[in-house]
Amino acid sequence: MNKYVVRTSLAWIALIACAAGFFVYKTHAPKQEPTSSRGVEPLAVGSAASQPNATSQSDPRRVPIELSPERRQSIGVQTGTAEWKQILEDIRASGSVDINERTVSYVQIRFSGYVRKVFANATYQFVRQGDPLLTIYSPELIATQNEYLLALRNEDLLVHSGVDGVSTGAAALTSAAEARLRQWEISVEDIAKVKATRKPIADLEIGSPVSGYITERNALPNLYVEPATRLYAIADFSRVWVYAQIFQDDAGRVKPGDQAQITVDSYPGRTFRGRIESILPQMDMATRTVRARLDIANPDLKLKPGMYVNVELKSSLGRQLVVPASAVLESGTRQVVFVDRGDGKLEPKDVVAGPRTGDELVIRKGLSAHERIVTSANFLIDSESQLQAATGSYMPPPPGASGAATQPSQSAQVNIEFSTDPNPPRKGNNTFRVKLTGPNGSPLTEADVSVVFYMPAMPAMGMAAMTTEAILSGADKGEYQGTGALQSGGLWQVTVSVKKNGQTLATKQLHVNATGGM
Repeated sequence: MNKYVVRTSLAWIALIACAAGFFVYKTHAPKQEPTSSRGVEPLAVGSAASQPNATSQSDPRRVPIELSPERRQSIGVQTGTAEWKQILEDIRASGSVDINERTVSYVQIRFSGYVRKVFANATYQFVRQGDPLLTIYSPELIATQNEYLLALRNEDLLVHSGVDGVSTGAAALTSAAEARLRQWEISVEDIAKVKATRKPIADLEIGSPVSGYITERNALPNLYVEPATRLYAIADFSRVWVYAQIFQDDAGRVKPGDQAQITVDSYPGRTFRGRIESILPQMDMATRTVRARLDIANPDLKLKPGMYVNVELKSSLGRQLVVPASAVLESGTRQVVFVDRGDGKLEPKDVVAGPRTGDELVIRKGLSAHERIVTSANFLIDSESQLQAATGSYMPPPPGASGAATQPSQSAQVNIEFSTDPNPPRKGNNTFRVKLTGPNGSPLTEADVSVVFYMPAMPAMGMAAMTTEAILSGADKGEYQGTGALQSGGLWQVTVSVKKNGQTLATKQLHVNATGGM
């Protein structure tokens, strides 16, 4: 029994040792590069063939093109120039009218008492400076007035005293009592009235310190008030504040002092003018806007606090290089213009555009002053440039812009006739036919014929560039045929290439409009 246990243990130890040795061997063995079944070397990591061409999908390549005068006229090519201009940028925003806090005055008293009569008894009641607001009965004020009257009587009795300093002291007491009344903001007229009548004023009348509208009223009859009680708030609406909501993207373009124009739907044709007083430091998290405070004159009180208005800000950008906005083609992550080099040659050029000002666009980088650029038909020119880049050829397109299948060939040696079945082609499978004849009308056989359909990318619609290539097989009488599938309906650019013995004999470019929708 013991021998059996010993043998079993030795067997397990040997099995574990073999497994450990095999694991160590696999771990440290040198790795071999895999080879394909056809003996082709694998592509190295990071090579051009192993990496997807992201640029070709999101932003296709472009090449210079050359257009004949007839072609330029048929597609409506127009040109302009890049120029330096003094630019005022227009920024539009919504806003609201508010009270100008600098015109607000508060009515308070500096003694305790009871409100007797209230003359200004409604919010938004208009009052002029000096108009009576209310009357106050104050035992404390009456006591101070009696002290003032007593000082006056003493001064009258001692004015002819022969004792040195007595008359002077009596006059000093009178002045001190009068100064206390003035510190309580008792008007000069009321003090003169007390002095003339030799009687205290029981109900003191409080007048308005300014002209304006009452925006806050706390004065009620029989109300006990103290110096901390705010009786009225009066605002002058002849100047108001407008808070404009500036979007975060435009916040860096405005500054205090910039001109502003205010329009209100209630007053068509009326414009209120002012300036930016300050840019408030707080960002509204809900709307992602910054408030700009405008100081606006409001002499006829058309602008009411709380009213919504339209704000147009004029921000000076200084002297900038600008081009017509139609000259810049937004293409994915790039901004492209076509520079007119003369003799029909158009060259694509990347630029960095700044803000738009009306019908013009600021160019930060990529152009120089007085360069001539294309301002119309950019989309067609861009499509032609992408097509020639996709087919790898740079040659002038045929004169005329029609997509007829009977256009003359690029080469005088070979005539190319292109047709489709169905005609016009449709989205999905189609049959393509090409007939080749020489200059004397004889059929051209044994040629390599390919047809490339290309539709440029449309980033605004989220569509990438599409390409369909068909290799046509030959037959007698110079007729070639093949099939291909179009991914979409719409305008396609077609390039027919004819090669023989590795040399290009002719190339024909045309446009066809496929049916079937996108």
